[in-house]
Amino acid sequence: MAIEIKSPTFPESVADGTVANWVKKEGDQVYQDEIIAEIETDKVVLEVVATTDGVLTKILKKEGDIVQSAEIIGEFDDAQDAKPKNEEKTETKEEVILEKQDLPKASNKKSGPAVKKIIAENNIDPQSIKSSRKDQRITKADVIDHLESKNKSTQHEDVQSSIVYSSRPEKRVPMTRLRNTIAKRLVAVQQETAMLTTFNEVDMLPIKELRSKYGQEFEKQHGIKLGFMGFFVIAAVQALKKFPIVNASIDGSDVVYHGYKDIGVAVSTDRGLVVPIIKDADTKSLPELEKSILEYSEKARDSKLTIDEMQGGTFTISNGGVFGSLLSTPILNAPQTAILGMHAIQDRPVAINGEIVIRPMMYLAMSYDHRLLDGKEAVRFLVSIKEQLESPERLLLNL
Repeated sequence: MAIEIKSPTFPESVADGTVANWVKKEGDQVYQDEIIAEIETDKVVLEVVATTDGVLTKILKKEGDIVQSAEIIGEFDDAQDAKPKNEEKTETKEEVILEKQDLPKASNKKSGPAVKKIIAENNIDPQSIKSSRKDQRITKADVIDHLESKNKSTQHEDVQSSIVYSSRPEKRVPMTRLRNTIAKRLVAVQQETAMLTTFNEVDMLPIKELRSKYGQEFEKQHGIKLGFMGFFVIAAVQALKKFPIVNASIDGSDVVYHGYKDIGVAVSTDRGLVVPIIKDADTKSLPELEKSILEYSEKARDSKLTIDEMQGGTFTISNGGVFGSLLSTPILNAPQTAILGMHAIQDRPVAINGEIVIRPMMYLAMSYDHRLLDGKEAVRFLVSIKEQLESPERLLLNL
């Protein structure tokens, strides 16, 4: 029985999608819950899976085609006797005749049975073979010399082609739907907001000592490593409580104050930057935050994030330090008011209590929308994060 293959049902925020990849081809055997195709939207890649065993019989939407929510994109047959196209076929009389017709025609040049077999197997025109004998009889050595000469000629042509056409190669490919969306949003943010960036630096020694002292016990107790991002999320949440305007957003001529703290954590993937959202981060403990961060990072890199896991967000944290970035200006994740940029930890000389010491320092950068946030509030917000990270006990005491 023929069964329709439909694209996933998109949420209201997603207008349409693009067929990114057909994992299976027409005639392929498919099994229940096996991935058949992938649909790329502006935010995530959605998988189309088989509802039962069968054979993919028809592809209605090719790769690159635009599809709507729950649109029919193909068909497959779940009949027990359905057979894949790639199964071996029994040769028919017509196919045998055609194969014989494709063989080289008989030649006036004489040759033995063994030589004729080699000529037929290599699909050689006997007239093109130069005989070494006076009677023009073709020998096995003549055929071998002909094949070697042909191979050398082909290799020479390939080398010449490589020299001529590969010295300055170019490749033009269409942007992925996600990359195109990212590009448009980044340009729109810079055109539609009054974005500024303020900087500070934080001494990471207290956090590093805390991780060194309790890291193994933390991992043993909670089954996850104690990272840096969890501390930054908690510090951001506490700062957002002090400065609720940073957690707000502009909607037309209104300011929307959000009574929840949904923190976006930017993750770099092969397809581009995605920002999964840790919802209600203010209600989660450090172990819960670390588990959420790890889970979302793995799902993002495997293209397993759902649209719901990427919707919303009131504040974003981006960590360019994992790639070695020392300082940058992060771009706002609209319609949010601010974004925090983490960077690489680097040992630097700093003056503490009148003495020069070497400390593991990190530059912090916070970009913000000046339409809603004044410089004074932005600087104080960033200083609050700095103070909490340099005195981790403040995180426990909500100071």
